[in-house]
Amino acid sequence: MRRILTLVGLAAVPLAVLGVFFVLPVSGMLSEGFWVDGHFDPGAVAEVLTRPRTLRVIWFTVWSASAGTAVAVLLGVPAAHLLHRRRFPGRGVLRAVLLVPFVLPTVVVGVAFRELIGEAGPLGFLGLDGSAAAIVAGLAFFNVAVVIRAVGAAWESLDPRPAEAAAALGAGPAYVFRTVTLPALRPAIVSAASVVFLFCATAFGVVLTLGGLRYSSVETEIYLLTTNLLDLQAAAALSVVQLVAITALLFVTSRLRAVADPSLARTTARPPRVSRRDWPSLLVTALVGVLVGLPIAALVVGSLQVGDGWGTGNYRALTTVGSRDALLVPVTDALVTSLRTAVDATWMSLSLGLAVAVIVTRRSHTRAERRTRGLVDGLFMLPLGVSAVTLGFGFLITLDRPPLDLRDSVLLVPIAQALVALPLVVRTLAPALAGVDDRQRQAAASLGAGPLRAFATVDLPVLWKPLVAAAGFAFAVSLGEFGATSFLARDEHPTMPIVIFHLIGHPGAMNYGMALAASVVLAATTAAVMLAVERLRVPSLGAF
Repeated sequence: MRRILTLVGLAAVPLAVLGVFFVLPVSGMLSEGFWVDGHFDPGAVAEVLTRPRTLRVIWFTVWSASAGTAVAVLLGVPAAHLLHRRRFPGRGVLRAVLLVPFVLPTVVVGVAFRELIGEAGPLGFLGLDGSAAAIVAGLAFFNVAVVIRAVGAAWESLDPRPAEAAAALGAGPAYVFRTVTLPALRPAIVSAASVVFLFCATAFGVVLTLGGLRYSSVETEIYLLTTNLLDLQAAAALSVVQLVAITALLFVTSRLRAVADPSLARTTARPPRVSRRDWPSLLVTALVGVLVGLPIAALVVGSLQVGDGWGTGNYRALTTVGSRDALLVPVTDALVTSLRTAVDATWMSLSLGLAVAVIVTRRSHTRAERRTRGLVDGLFMLPLGVSAVTLGFGFLITLDRPPLDLRDSVLLVPIAQALVALPLVVRTLAPALAGVDDRQRQAAASLGAGPLRAFATVDLPVLWKPLVAAAGFAFAVSLGEFGATSFLARDEHPTMPIVIFHLIGHPGAMNYGMALAASVVLAATTAAVMLAVERLRVPSLGAF
């Protein structure tokens, strides 16, 4: 009991932060819908859930997320085999490039696909602009990196001897994969698919920019209900559905992560070179490269088109407010705001994430203590699945009175972005800390080292690379955060995703060209950060 009380005491500050800046805003948003004129009225919410449009929105969310997950898994598993189990020149660069789509701002992904499949785009003849197929392709583009990293990390750890023994007994490659490799990889594949489904179901910017008025997911519907229609009851009802579904998914993925497959034994053997027998993986990886490369290439080419010619006019125009004063501030000012906000969000998420990772990875001596640590870990994963739109609107309606009147605070947007990045930071740091032998800490303590000195001498040498990687990850995610920021950013201090969305919503070739150029700048910034992070080669970076 004493250790549990100590554990709760150590977690008090992180839990207080989570309570004030997550639980309070989300519960405030839900209470706006459930409490009507001071009375609890769940019947009204039940009525919302039976509306034909609500049912269509829920069905489209489930269908599009399932289709996007299926495509991402079908493409990601063979690519994971080639990139993590075979050796060839340029493998590290290709792995880093294929990770970039996951950290691209969702609004940039939407703009890139519109440029590719729009009427004037290279694939405009396919007639996919504004279609459900375009949304599914955008979701798969955004999430295939999750499958590659998560499944690839598990595949790297597989002991190759069982497969080699089966092959020596005459089993063909397909039979070996089906009977030996696939059962060992199944937990990683199911876990990755669950996380991809979660990301697809909450992909706000992709559906908003590609779906138009025809298609709407739960995430975009919450946004429209709160901003355009002010129908808080309907928004609250959808938030409840989303919260319950996401919580169930997080529980499943946490169970799959907690129960390690006994056949997964990390091997240090050098992977073999790619051969002709790997042609299926080569073909699928090439297809993934096309899926990733075409939208980005179309975005870059479109940004260099000025009228009937070519040039950098769209980039030079970023120092202006666009045609017909589309913006209140130049795009360059928004870039500075985004960078400054991302720096603040990074140190906030790192500080909180490190504290949580230390708490949940320390050795548990009893079942109750282990369950308490698991509960704390699960609580800090919840921001991963709650709608950023719900979180942002909750900030507005709950943090507006003393002593928490933060509506005019410059820290409001960084706090929201830090909460979005927090689960990814924890999942990057926790595996590294869990790998430290607790006996080393005990030895340091027996030699007279205090807790801070023991942490500096035992944990920090192991942790510094994951810390830098987590910082880069949080920085990139914060740069592209759109859902919560769309509610919280002030008009005179917008971030890059917001000005891009405003530009594509204003008529005029100059505004659209500026949106493409701004998207390229934002994509290049996040890509540079993630390429630098990839060079650190942190295995837990695939643990999202």
